[in-house]
Amino acid sequence: MSQVTSGAEAGSLPARKDGARFFQAQYRVRTGDVDQDMRVRLDAVARYLQDVANDNLEATEFGKTEPFWIVRRTIIDVIRPITWPGTVTAQRWCGALSTRWTNMRVRLTSDHETNRFNPDERPDGLIETEAFWINVNEQGVPSRLSDEAFEMLSSMNDEHRLRWKSMNPEKAPAAEDISLPDRAHVLRITDFDPFRHLNNAAYLEAIEDELVEHADLVDVPHRVVIEYLRPIVPGTRLTLRRVREGNRLTVWLLMPGTGDELVVAASVVVGPLPT
Repeated sequence: MSQVTSGAEAGSLPARKDGARFFQAQYRVRTGDVDQDMRVRLDAVARYLQDVANDNLEATEFGKTEPFWIVRRTIIDVIRPITWPGTVTAQRWCGALSTRWTNMRVRLTSDHETNRFNPDERPDGLIETEAFWINVNEQGVPSRLSDEAFEMLSSMNDEHRLRWKSMNPEKAPAAEDISLPDRAHVLRITDFDPFRHLNNAAYLEAIEDELVEHADLVDVPHRVVIEYLRPIVPGTRLTLRRVREGNRLTVWLLMPGTGDELVVAASVVVGPLPT
């Protein structure tokens, strides 16, 4: 995979094609989804994205022909935070694709409600997302979409030659070259799915821990880009390496490689929405 054609790098995520079909589902915001300011956390956003993807697949016949997918990157544009109480409406469609992978767009909206614990009026929520999904076989090898799946997904967009290009810096700087010290992040067995993969939400739980010290980044509209580079399995020791430059925070999730080497398992950038 090399070179990309994706609207995500140039600014706002691409809008849905006029008349394109989409899948829609609703999820109630729970207190376990929000922080102390009633804001839906990034890890909760990841769970909504996983839920709507699973529900979308189950609503089609492609659970039999394309049952296995992995996420290579997720972009989350928090334009207006979703808050509790409320109901999230998720609309999902294919924004671009090739024969083995797709950019799946999900728009999350919510009408803010009030209750005795959160009585203040707040703006309705809006989060735009895009995820690079790869269709794989049972061995995890990228595989061609069936003709039926390609026909349905390609009808939603005009971009049928999607290619990959990284948006984040994949190589982490040396620990001695940066001001913030490395810190360990402890994983729990409940962070892993039945396939021994670290759940996508668990990566962003680590980032929420970081954002406690960088609240100014999430107090304004912001973009989060997470790219998954290597699988993380149970028993892995994670080290977080962080760099704050201006209004941008970059975090590398490091895991043991060979010998004393640390290699990048995932990279995350949090910064302002592109203009």
